[in-house]
Amino acid sequence: MRTRSQSRRRRQQQTLPVVENFDLEEPIVEQNVVPMADNRTMAQMLQAPIEGYEDAIVVPPINANNFELKQPLINLVQSNKFTGRQDPHNHLRFFNKVTSTFRHPEVPNTSIKLLLFPFSLDGEARDWLDKEPPRSILTWDDLVSKFINQYFPPSKTTYYRNEIITFYQKPNEIHQKKPW
Repeated sequence: MRTRSQSRRRRQQQTLPVVENFDLEEPIVEQNVVPMADNRTMAQMLQAPIEGYEDAIVVPPINANNFELKQPLINLVQSNKFTGRQDPHNHLRFFNKVTSTFRHPEVPNTSIKLLLFPFSLDGEARDWLDKEPPRSILTWDDLVSKFINQYFPPSKTTYYRNEIITFYQKPNEIHQKKPW
C-alpha cells in the first residue's frame, strides 16, 4: 500500500513541466523536426483569419465627387426583394426599371446596379450570393448570367420549350376566331 507522500510524488512525476516566460512572438525551434512551409509565429497562427470575407461582386472604383446611394432608392429596390421563388426575369426587369431612374453624370449605370443588387435579394437568394466565390462577379453581365443560370437554368428552359412544342388541339376544342 502506498503512503500519501508516495502518491503525491508519483503525481508530480506524471504531470507535465510548466513552461514559464513563453514568448508567442518567437518561433518555436525544435531539433529533428522538418520545418513547415508556414513560417508564421504562434501568435499569428492563433489569430482569426481576416481574408476570405470579400464580396462576390466587385464594384469598379467610383471617382465621382459627392456620390452616394440615397436611402429612398435603396428602399425602392428593397420593395420587391427576390427570395428565389419568383420569376428571376421579372425581378431583373423591375430592378433595371428602378435603377434606370437614378443617374449620376460621372458614374456608369452598371456600377450603380452592382452596388444596389445585393439590396434586392433576400432569403435563399441572399444565401446564394453570399456563397459565390469572393471577387467572382466583375461586371453586370456576369451577375445577370450567374443569377439567371442559378434561378432559371438551361434545363428549365428546355423543359418549357418541350412542353410548348407538344401542345396540341383536342378534338372537342373548337378554334374560334377572336373578335379583335
